[in-house]
Amino acid sequence: MGAVFGIVAAVIALAGLGVAAFHVLYLALLGNAAKKKGLSGGTTTDYVNSRWKVAGGTAGVALLGLLLTSSSSVPVDLVGLLLGGGAGIYAKQALDSTRSRFRTLP
Repeated sequence: MGAVFGIVAAVIALAGLGVAAFHVLYLALLGNAAKKKGLSGGTTTDYVNSRWKVAGGTAGVALLGLLLTSSSSVPVDLVGLLLGGGAGIYAKQALDSTRSRFRTLP
């Protein structure tokens, strides 16, 4: 039973890390495109620079959660699941916020 819970916790923490990493990647791509625009991308660059702490923090917490799921203890796996899953949910909300701000309709 403990091994199954550990596997489930690891999968959830890995998914959280994936979402957090995608948020970091999205900010990197958005910032790169804004820098190429020069002065006209200044507002976007400022926004991206203000969001790096959130993206890095969620990625770090998700990584910590994934590392905690490698233990053989169910309570530690539970903490890893909560950290990884919670960081993934928060990163998804932050990513959606960023995407909705810069989404353009044709």
